[in-house]
Amino acid sequence: MASGHIDHSKLSAAGLLVTLGIIYGDIGTSPLYVMSAIIGKNKIDETLVLGGLSCVFWTLTILTTFKYIILTLRADNKGEGGIFSLYALVRKMHIKWLAIPAMIGGAALLADGIITPPISVASAIEGLTTINPDIPTVPIVIGILFFLFFIQQFGTGFVGRFFGPVMLIWFSMLLVLGLKEIVQYPIVFKAINPYYAYQLLVNYHEGFWILGSVFLCTTGAEALYSDLGHCGRKNIRVSWGFVKVALLANYFGQGAWLLNHTGKVLGTVKPFYALMPDWFLITGIVIATSAAIVASQALISGTFTLINEGMRLDFLPKGRIEYPTDLRGQLYIPTINWLLCLGCIGIVWYFQESSKMEAAYGLAIVLTMLMTTTLLTYYLYLKKYPRILVVSILLIFLTVEVSFTIANLSKFSHGGYVTVFIAAAIIAIMWVWYEARKIRTGLVEFVQLDKYYDIITDVSKDETIPKYATHLVYLTSANQENQVENKIIYSILNKQPKRADIYWLVHVDVLDEPYTMEYKVRELVEDKIVHVRFKIGFRVEPRINLMFRQVVQDLVEGKEVDVVSRYESLKKLHLSGDFRFVVMEKFLSYENTLGIYTKFILNIYFVIKRLSMSEEKAFGLDSSTVMVEKVRLIVTPPGTYKFTRVY
Repeated sequence: MASGHIDHSKLSAAGLLVTLGIIYGDIGTSPLYVMSAIIGKNKIDETLVLGGLSCVFWTLTILTTFKYIILTLRADNKGEGGIFSLYALVRKMHIKWLAIPAMIGGAALLADGIITPPISVASAIEGLTTINPDIPTVPIVIGILFFLFFIQQFGTGFVGRFFGPVMLIWFSMLLVLGLKEIVQYPIVFKAINPYYAYQLLVNYHEGFWILGSVFLCTTGAEALYSDLGHCGRKNIRVSWGFVKVALLANYFGQGAWLLNHTGKVLGTVKPFYALMPDWFLITGIVIATSAAIVASQALISGTFTLINEGMRLDFLPKGRIEYPTDLRGQLYIPTINWLLCLGCIGIVWYFQESSKMEAAYGLAIVLTMLMTTTLLTYYLYLKKYPRILVVSILLIFLTVEVSFTIANLSKFSHGGYVTVFIAAAIIAIMWVWYEARKIRTGLVEFVQLDKYYDIITDVSKDETIPKYATHLVYLTSANQENQVENKIIYSILNKQPKRADIYWLVHVDVLDEPYTMEYKVRELVEDKIVHVRFKIGFRVEPRINLMFRQVVQDLVEGKEVDVVSRYESLKKLHLSGDFRFVVMEKFLSYENTLGIYTKFILNIYFVIKRLSMSEEKAFGLDSSTVMVEKVRLIVTPPGTYKFTRVY
């Protein structure tokens, strides 16, 4: 655990407060726009209001409470959650195609993240139009979003302290405003009866398609699971009781207000702000805006975490990651931050109003929920839950989520295509990267290292060969200590004979567990060849340069290795010898004769690779000590030419 980090995973008052600030931002701000979306341009009537409320109540109960709070939170990976963590658990079953739902779910979650900050902030700021309809809200929303992304580089250690109190005030406000209206019209509680949901979906004109708007009340459930590692299962479950009551109270309060305005059309009126007395309106808008900012911040941080996991699982190319604070899990990815910023500003500029964003919102996230259900089914099977129970759970969730998916399809032409196209682009990148890595891995040729012990020792002693470095370090992907890639042997002996006093072979295992940090050292040839194996979690930054330096220091202190320079003039001064890393970087050889699919995948892969972070930077190596060697990637061996010799 990082220094300065307070463990909020244990049930405590502080943990519950932090949970309110981190976990519930997205789902907590949904009352700003859900009921407006359900009513839409229709006349307010009892069937629509009570049916919509009933759908909201049972959606929050079945999907959020039962699926995520009770069931999915059990699927933690050493305390970490999210669709990639769930995939890391089920891939132990060695079912290759499970990578597909993981990629689809992750990509859809990332795509939907581009629209969540705009709709949350815009819905809050548009409360100003109830005071003055001519207030230009778009520049204000864009300004808030830009500021939010600008401060990411400094970390959220300081402002994060205010997230919990802000959200506590927000949910308390939701509760009070809702109860104030409910006591005047308690008949609204009839909506708890699922009969009203049935009436809306079956008998109301185009009632089924209203599910697309109902779904907005639970879009934050997936983010709730993704942030499991920040707050812990107990804090999430306990705090959800308060959050759910506050949300439902506000939804039902809005429903009560709507029933008092039967026969009218909403127009520009927002039921959420209609609950507020005039004297409280400005304060309410400030609180709503603060909550929207917290929600956006939580989602941005979650996006960074999700992308980092994708990198570690080889779904995404490596990118530069910074750690602006000492908080565990707090990271910053500059490229992604500004791409998200441009995407969010583009969404605001394109749609202008939150009501138009609502039409596009939720289409991608429902795909994530379907993919989570798929992976969760295999997880339950892996944990040996009764088969009849697993099948029953699967059928219930699929029925609900497929219904939401069909209903959300109507959003495609109204702006949903934006998030779908973004998700499709991310899926394509993931698929190319994943497939190319498989092709590359399948072409790696390993040799038995013990066959080369003597020749490597001879090269080390051969003074006719210029000394390349005192300590020469290679990164190897070989899982066995007695094996090494053929290209490394070629690099040492053939390409340019490299004489060194000690050859180090470093292997990095990225584990399915999130925060493991272990290493193992074995001296293969005394004072000549040393093998170091790192075992690190998929959420640990692989700063191999620093990690390796610490291992060497530990070995020196234990008198297991001598790193003093072997140069006579420097040896007597007891100066440490130089270390040089050699990174093998592959390129696609022109000698290949490839099929259309393989050629397409590899060509796109190498384009992405050129645009992404280099191998040495991805492993956290200091460029001043790194030598990059180009190695041809040959998928199909070249043929032979039949020449005729002429004299």
